[in-house]
Amino acid sequence: MEVAQVLCMNGGVGDASYANNSLVQQKVICLTKPIREEAITSLYCSKLPKSLAIADLGCSSGPNTLFVVSELIETVEKLCRQLNHKSPEYKVFLNDLPGNDFNNIFKSIDSFKDKLQNELEGGPCYFSGVPGSFYGRVFPSRSLHFVHSSYSLQWLSKVPEGVDNNKENIYLGRTSPSSVVRAYYDQFQRDFSLFLKCRAEELVEGGRMALTFLGRRNEDPCSKDGCYIWELMASALNDMVSQGMIKEEQVDSFNIPQYTPSPSEVKLEVLKEGSFSINRLEVSAVNWNALDDWNALEFESERFESVGDGGYNVAQCMRAVAEPMLVSHFGEDIIEEVFSRYQQILADRMAKEKTKFFNVTILLTRKT
Repeated sequence: MEVAQVLCMNGGVGDASYANNSLVQQKVICLTKPIREEAITSLYCSKLPKSLAIADLGCSSGPNTLFVVSELIETVEKLCRQLNHKSPEYKVFLNDLPGNDFNNIFKSIDSFKDKLQNELEGGPCYFSGVPGSFYGRVFPSRSLHFVHSSYSLQWLSKVPEGVDNNKENIYLGRTSPSSVVRAYYDQFQRDFSLFLKCRAEELVEGGRMALTFLGRRNEDPCSKDGCYIWELMASALNDMVSQGMIKEEQVDSFNIPQYTPSPSEVKLEVLKEGSFSINRLEVSAVNWNALDDWNALEFESERFESVGDGGYNVAQCMRAVAEPMLVSHFGEDIIEEVFSRYQQILADRMAKEKTKFFNVTILLTRKT
Protein backbone atom coordinates (compact mmCIF):
# COMPACT_ATOMS: atom_id res chain seq x y z
CA MET A 1 0.00 0.00 0.00
CA GLU A 2 1.46 3.36 -1.07
CA VAL A 3 0.08 5.40 1.82
CA ALA A 4 0.42 8.85 0.23
CA GLN A 5 -1.66 7.67 -2.72
CA VAL A 6 -4.54 5.95 -0.89
CA LEU A 7 -4.73 7.65 2.52
CA CYS A 8 -7.45 10.24 2.09
CA MET A 9 -10.90 10.74 3.49
CA ASN A 10 -13.92 10.28 1.22
CA GLY A 11 -14.36 13.57 -0.60
CA GLY A 12 -17.45 15.41 -1.78
CA VAL A 13 -20.70 15.76 0.16
CA GLY A 14 -22.33 12.35 -0.41
CA ASP A 15 -23.77 9.95 2.16
CA ALA A 16 -20.38 8.31 2.74
CA SER A 17 -18.32 11.51 2.57
CA TYR A 18 -16.06 12.68 5.36
CA ALA A 19 -17.89 16.01 5.29
CA ASN A 20 -21.11 14.30 6.40
CA ASN A 21 -19.56 11.73 8.75
CA SER A 22 -17.08 13.58 10.92
CA LEU A 23 -19.02 14.44 14.06
CA VAL A 24 -16.57 12.43 16.21
CA GLN A 25 -13.72 14.55 14.91
CA GLN A 26 -15.65 17.76 15.53
CA LYS A 27 -16.56 16.68 19.05
CA VAL A 28 -12.85 16.09 19.73
CA ILE A 29 -12.05 19.55 18.40
CA CYS A 30 -14.61 21.01 20.81
CA LEU A 31 -13.22 19.04 23.74
CA THR A 32 -9.71 20.36 23.14
CA LYS A 33 -10.70 23.98 22.54
CA PRO A 34 -9.45 25.26 25.96
CA ILE A 35 -5.94 24.00 25.19
CA ARG A 36 -5.81 25.86 21.87
CA GLU A 37 -7.21 29.02 23.47
CA GLU A 38 -4.47 28.88 26.09
CA ALA A 39 -1.85 28.36 23.41
CA ILE A 40 -2.89 31.12 21.01
CA THR A 41 -3.40 33.57 23.89
CA SER A 42 0.08 33.04 25.33
CA LEU A 43 1.60 33.12 21.85
CA TYR A 44 -0.07 36.35 20.78
CA CYS A 45 0.61 38.15 24.04
CA SER A 46 4.29 37.18 23.95
CA LYS A 47 4.89 37.97 20.27
CA LEU A 48 2.28 40.60 19.29
CA PRO A 49 2.95 39.75 15.63
CA LYS A 50 1.68 42.04 12.87
CA SER A 51 1.25 38.95 10.72
CA LEU A 52 0.16 35.66 12.29
CA ALA A 53 0.90 32.42 10.42
CA ILE A 54 -1.28 29.41 11.30
CA ALA A 55 -0.96 25.91 9.81
CA ASP A 56 -3.53 23.13 10.12
CA LEU A 57 -1.84 19.81 9.29
CA GLY A 58 -4.08 17.01 8.08
CA CYS A 59 -6.88 19.50 7.49
CA SER A 60 -9.05 17.09 5.47
CA SER A 61 -12.22 18.56 3.92
CA GLY A 62 -15.70 19.49 5.05
CA PRO A 63 -17.01 21.77 7.82
CA ASN A 64 -14.32 20.80 10.33
CA THR A 65 -11.54 22.20 8.15
CA LEU A 66 -12.12 25.86 9.02
CA PHE A 67 -13.59 25.27 12.47
CA VAL A 68 -10.27 25.59 14.32
CA VAL A 69 -9.08 28.50 12.18
CA SER A 70 -12.25 30.44 12.97
CA GLU A 71 -11.86 29.73 16.67
CA LEU A 72 -8.20 30.84 16.75
CA ILE A 73 -8.89 34.07 14.89
CA GLU A 74 -11.84 34.86 17.15
CA THR A 75 -9.61 34.45 20.22
CA VAL A 76 -6.93 36.76 18.79
CA GLU A 77 -9.51 39.39 17.84
CA LYS A 78 -10.86 39.42 21.40
CA LEU A 79 -7.31 39.92 22.66
CA CYS A 80 -6.76 42.79 20.23
CA ARG A 81 -9.86 44.57 21.50
CA GLN A 82 -8.82 44.04 25.12
CA LEU A 83 -5.28 45.28 24.47
CA ASN A 84 -6.41 48.05 22.08
CA HIS A 85 -4.12 46.63 19.39
CA LYS A 86 -4.61 46.65 15.65
CA SER A 87 -5.63 43.25 14.30
CA PRO A 88 -2.85 41.26 12.65
CA GLU A 89 -3.18 39.90 9.15
CA TYR A 90 -3.72 36.16 9.14
CA LYS A 91 -1.87 33.71 6.92
CA VAL A 92 -3.60 30.33 7.05
CA PHE A 93 -2.01 27.22 5.56
CA LEU A 94 -4.16 24.13 5.05
CA ASN A 95 -2.08 20.98 4.63
CA ASP A 96 -2.99 17.41 3.75
CA LEU A 97 -1.88 14.67 1.38
CA PRO A 98 -2.33 15.38 -2.36
CA GLY A 99 -5.41 13.14 -2.62
CA ASN A 100 -7.38 15.32 -0.22
CA ASP A 101 -10.48 17.10 -1.54
CA PHE A 102 -8.95 20.58 -1.61
CA ASN A 103 -11.53 21.72 -4.20
CA ASN A 104 -14.28 21.35 -1.60
CA ILE A 105 -12.25 23.43 0.85
CA PHE A 106 -11.55 26.22 -1.61
CA LYS A 107 -15.25 26.53 -2.49
CA SER A 108 -16.03 27.43 1.13
CA ILE A 109 -13.28 30.00 1.73
CA ASP A 110 -15.01 33.07 0.29
CA SER A 111 -18.10 32.63 2.47
CA PHE A 112 -15.85 31.95 5.46
CA LYS A 113 -13.91 35.19 4.89
CA ASP A 114 -17.12 37.17 4.46
CA LYS A 115 -18.47 35.80 7.72
CA LEU A 116 -15.17 36.55 9.44
CA GLN A 117 -15.21 40.18 8.33
CA ASN A 118 -18.90 40.73 9.12
CA GLU A 119 -18.87 39.14 12.58
CA LEU A 120 -15.39 40.00 13.84
CA GLU A 121 -14.27 42.93 11.67
CA GLY A 122 -10.80 41.44 12.00
CA GLY A 123 -7.65 41.73 9.95
CA PRO A 124 -7.33 40.36 6.42
CA CYS A 125 -7.08 36.59 6.09
CA TYR A 126 -5.07 34.86 3.36
CA PHE A 127 -5.43 31.13 2.66
CA SER A 128 -3.08 28.66 0.99
CA GLY A 129 -3.54 24.98 0.30
CA VAL A 130 -0.33 23.04 0.88
CA PRO A 131 -0.47 19.42 -0.35
CA GLY A 132 2.22 17.08 0.92
CA SER A 133 3.18 14.74 3.75
CA PHE A 134 3.90 16.35 7.11
CA TYR A 135 6.53 13.64 7.62
CA GLY A 136 8.91 15.98 5.83
CA ARG A 137 9.42 19.72 5.41
CA VAL A 138 6.29 21.49 4.19
CA PHE A 139 6.97 25.17 4.97
CA PRO A 140 9.95 27.58 4.87
CA SER A 141 12.19 27.94 7.90
CA ARG A 142 10.83 30.04 10.77
CA SER A 143 7.65 30.85 8.85
CA LEU A 144 4.95 29.61 11.27
CA HIS A 145 3.64 30.87 14.61
CA PHE A 146 1.03 28.23 15.38
CA VAL A 147 0.63 24.63 14.22
CA HIS A 148 -2.51 22.59 14.81
CA SER A 149 -3.26 18.98 14.00
CA SER A 150 -6.19 16.84 15.15
CA TYR A 151 -6.80 13.16 14.40
CA SER A 152 -4.03 13.02 11.80
CA LEU A 153 -0.80 12.06 13.54
CA GLN A 154 -1.98 8.55 14.37
CA TRP A 155 -1.59 7.87 10.63
CA LEU A 156 1.85 6.54 9.75
CA SER A 157 3.92 7.42 6.71
CA LYS A 158 3.80 3.80 5.60
CA VAL A 159 2.73 0.32 6.66
CA PRO A 160 5.50 -0.94 8.97
CA GLU A 161 7.89 -3.55 7.63
CA GLY A 162 7.79 -7.00 9.20
CA VAL A 163 4.03 -7.35 9.75
CA ASP A 164 3.45 -10.21 7.31
CA ASN A 165 2.69 -12.66 10.13
CA ASN A 166 -0.18 -10.62 11.57
CA LYS A 167 -2.73 -13.26 10.52
CA GLU A 168 -6.46 -12.39 10.56
CA ASN A 169 -5.69 -8.87 11.77
CA ILE A 170 -5.69 -5.65 9.79
CA TYR A 171 -4.06 -3.63 12.60
CA LEU A 172 -2.75 -4.48 16.04
CA GLY A 173 -5.01 -6.88 17.90
CA ARG A 174 -5.03 -9.24 20.83
CA THR A 175 -3.57 -12.03 18.66
CA SER A 176 -0.82 -9.91 17.08
CA PRO A 177 2.72 -11.31 17.56
CA SER A 178 5.13 -9.21 19.63
CA SER A 179 7.27 -8.61 16.52
CA VAL A 180 4.31 -6.94 14.82
CA VAL A 181 3.61 -4.77 17.84
CA ARG A 182 7.25 -3.71 17.89
CA ALA A 183 7.22 -2.94 14.16
CA TYR A 184 4.23 -0.62 14.56
CA TYR A 185 5.75 1.18 17.53
CA ASP A 186 9.11 1.59 15.81
CA GLN A 187 7.42 3.15 12.79
CA PHE A 188 5.50 5.55 15.04
CA GLN A 189 8.73 6.58 16.75
CA ARG A 190 10.49 7.27 13.46
CA ASP A 191 7.56 9.18 12.02
CA PHE A 192 6.73 11.33 15.03
CA SER A 193 10.39 12.14 15.66
CA LEU A 194 10.73 13.32 12.05
CA PHE A 195 7.51 15.32 12.35
CA LEU A 196 8.87 17.14 15.40
CA LYS A 197 12.21 17.83 13.73
CA CYS A 198 10.55 19.32 10.66
CA ARG A 199 8.14 21.48 12.64
CA ALA A 200 11.00 22.72 14.83
CA GLU A 201 12.64 24.13 11.71
CA GLU A 202 9.41 25.72 10.45
CA LEU A 203 8.19 27.35 13.67
CA VAL A 204 9.53 30.62 15.06
CA GLU A 205 11.14 30.47 18.48
CA GLY A 206 8.35 30.47 21.04
CA GLY A 207 5.88 29.21 18.45
CA ARG A 208 3.14 26.87 19.67
CA MET A 209 1.92 23.48 18.52
CA ALA A 210 -1.35 21.82 19.61
CA LEU A 211 -1.57 18.17 18.54
CA THR A 212 -4.36 15.65 19.15
CA PHE A 213 -3.88 11.96 18.37
CA LEU A 214 -6.41 9.20 18.28
CA GLY A 215 -4.69 7.26 21.04
CA ARG A 216 -5.17 5.15 24.12
CA ARG A 217 -5.16 5.56 27.91
CA ASN A 218 -2.93 2.65 28.86
CA GLU A 219 0.43 1.21 27.90
CA ASP A 220 -0.81 -1.92 26.11
CA PRO A 221 -0.74 -1.25 22.32
CA CYS A 222 -3.13 -4.18 21.78
CA SER A 223 -5.76 -3.04 24.27
CA LYS A 224 -9.29 -2.23 23.22
CA ASP A 225 -8.55 1.46 23.72
CA GLY A 226 -6.78 1.78 20.40
CA CYS A 227 -7.49 -1.41 18.46
CA TYR A 228 -11.08 -2.50 18.96
CA ILE A 229 -12.64 -0.51 16.12
CA TRP A 230 -10.27 -2.17 13.62
CA GLU A 231 -10.60 -5.61 15.20
CA LEU A 232 -14.33 -5.50 14.49
CA MET A 233 -13.70 -4.50 10.89
CA ALA A 234 -11.29 -7.44 10.63
CA SER A 235 -14.11 -9.66 11.92
CA ALA A 236 -16.33 -8.55 9.04
CA LEU A 237 -13.58 -9.27 6.52
CA ASN A 238 -12.77 -12.67 8.06
CA ASP A 239 -16.46 -13.62 7.94
CA MET A 240 -16.35 -12.94 4.22
CA VAL A 241 -13.23 -15.11 3.92
CA SER A 242 -15.03 -18.00 5.63
CA GLN A 243 -17.83 -17.70 3.09
CA GLY A 244 -15.47 -17.60 0.13
CA MET A 245 -16.26 -14.00 -0.80
CA ILE A 246 -12.66 -12.83 -0.50
CA LYS A 247 -9.37 -14.68 -0.16
CA GLU A 248 -7.61 -15.22 3.15
CA GLU A 249 -4.31 -13.90 1.80
CA GLN A 250 -6.06 -10.65 0.84
CA VAL A 251 -6.97 -10.00 4.46
CA ASP A 252 -3.59 -11.15 5.77
CA SER A 253 -1.80 -8.71 3.45
CA PHE A 254 -4.00 -5.73 4.33
CA ASN A 255 -2.58 -3.64 7.17
CA ILE A 256 -3.78 -0.25 8.41
CA PRO A 257 -0.96 2.36 8.51
CA GLN A 258 -1.88 3.69 11.94
CA TYR A 259 -0.56 3.74 15.49
CA THR A 260 -2.63 4.93 18.46
CA PRO A 261 -0.06 6.08 21.03
CA SER A 262 -0.29 6.40 24.79
CA PRO A 263 0.48 9.72 26.53
CA SER A 264 3.86 8.39 27.72
CA GLU A 265 4.83 7.34 24.18
CA VAL A 266 4.03 10.80 22.84
CA LYS A 267 5.91 12.46 25.70
CA LEU A 268 8.96 10.25 25.23
CA GLU A 269 9.42 11.24 21.58
CA VAL A 270 9.06 14.95 22.39
CA LEU A 271 11.72 14.69 25.11
CA LYS A 272 14.06 12.67 22.88
CA GLU A 273 13.79 15.09 19.95
CA GLY A 274 14.43 18.02 22.27
CA SER A 275 13.19 21.04 20.33
CA PHE A 276 9.97 21.57 22.30
CA SER A 277 8.89 22.09 25.88
CA ILE A 278 5.66 20.43 27.00
CA ASN A 279 3.00 22.76 28.38
CA ARG A 280 0.12 20.31 28.69
CA LEU A 281 -0.52 16.64 28.05
CA GLU A 282 -4.07 15.34 28.46
CA VAL A 283 -6.34 12.41 27.63
CA SER A 284 -10.00 12.80 26.68
CA ALA A 285 -12.68 10.44 25.41
CA VAL A 286 -15.65 10.55 23.05
CA ASN A 287 -18.26 7.90 22.32
CA TRP A 288 -17.89 5.93 19.12
CA ASN A 289 -21.34 7.18 18.25
CA ALA A 290 -20.93 10.88 18.99
CA LEU A 291 -24.66 11.40 18.39
CA ASP A 292 -25.21 9.74 21.78
CA ASP A 293 -24.44 13.05 23.44
CA TRP A 294 -24.75 15.57 20.62
CA ASN A 295 -27.12 17.74 22.70
CA ALA A 296 -24.12 18.68 24.81
CA LEU A 297 -22.16 19.99 21.84
CA GLU A 298 -21.53 23.69 21.44
CA PHE A 299 -22.29 23.83 17.73
CA GLU A 300 -25.07 23.07 15.29
CA SER A 301 -25.50 19.35 14.71
CA GLU A 302 -28.48 19.20 12.37
CA ARG A 303 -26.40 17.95 9.47
CA PHE A 304 -25.40 14.89 11.51
CA GLU A 305 -28.91 13.74 12.39
CA SER A 306 -28.55 10.57 10.31
CA VAL A 307 -31.20 7.94 10.03
CA GLY A 308 -30.27 4.58 11.45
CA ASP A 309 -28.88 3.28 14.70
CA GLY A 310 -25.51 3.74 16.36
CA GLY A 311 -24.03 0.91 14.33
CA TYR A 312 -24.98 2.73 11.15
CA ASN A 313 -23.50 6.04 12.32
CA VAL A 314 -20.18 4.53 13.39
CA ALA A 315 -19.94 2.38 10.26
CA GLN A 316 -20.47 5.50 8.15
CA CYS A 317 -17.82 7.37 10.15
CA MET A 318 -15.32 4.57 9.57
CA ARG A 319 -16.31 4.22 5.93
CA ALA A 320 -15.51 7.88 5.33
CA VAL A 321 -12.01 7.18 6.66
CA ALA A 322 -11.25 3.66 5.45
CA GLU A 323 -13.05 3.24 2.13
CA PRO A 324 -10.24 4.54 -0.12
CA MET A 325 -7.77 2.08 1.47
CA LEU A 326 -10.19 -0.83 1.21
CA VAL A 327 -11.00 -0.07 -2.42
CA SER A 328 -7.32 0.16 -3.28
CA HIS A 329 -6.64 -3.28 -1.78
CA PHE A 330 -9.84 -5.29 -2.30
CA GLY A 331 -11.59 -3.43 -5.12
CA GLU A 332 -14.97 -1.68 -5.11
CA ASP A 333 -17.18 -4.76 -5.40
CA ILE A 334 -16.93 -5.78 -1.74
CA ILE A 335 -17.46 -2.37 -0.13
CA GLU A 336 -21.22 -2.47 0.42
CA GLU A 337 -21.04 -6.00 1.84
CA VAL A 338 -18.14 -5.19 4.16
CA PHE A 339 -19.87 -2.18 5.69
CA SER A 340 -23.22 -3.94 5.94
CA ARG A 341 -21.59 -6.67 8.01
CA TYR A 342 -19.48 -4.16 9.92
CA GLN A 343 -22.58 -2.17 10.87
CA GLN A 344 -24.20 -5.27 12.35
CA ILE A 345 -21.08 -6.18 14.32
CA LEU A 346 -20.74 -2.63 15.64
CA ALA A 347 -24.39 -2.46 16.68
CA ASP A 348 -24.06 -5.74 18.57
CA ARG A 349 -20.92 -4.65 20.44
CA MET A 350 -22.23 -1.17 21.23
CA ALA A 351 -25.41 -2.67 22.70
CA LYS A 352 -23.34 -4.78 25.11
CA GLU A 353 -20.53 -2.46 26.21
CA LYS A 354 -19.47 1.17 26.38
CA THR A 355 -17.31 2.01 23.41
CA LYS A 356 -15.12 5.10 23.29
CA PHE A 357 -12.32 6.66 21.30
CA PHE A 358 -9.46 8.02 23.43
CA ASN A 359 -7.58 11.15 22.49
CA VAL A 360 -4.10 12.25 23.49
CA THR A 361 -3.59 16.02 23.25
CA ILE A 362 -0.25 17.72 23.76
CA LEU A 363 0.58 21.45 23.78
CA LEU A 364 4.16 22.30 22.87
CA THR A 365 6.30 25.46 22.71
CA ARG A 366 9.30 25.77 20.38
CA LYS A 367 12.35 26.28 22.59
CA THR A 368 14.54 29.35 22.13
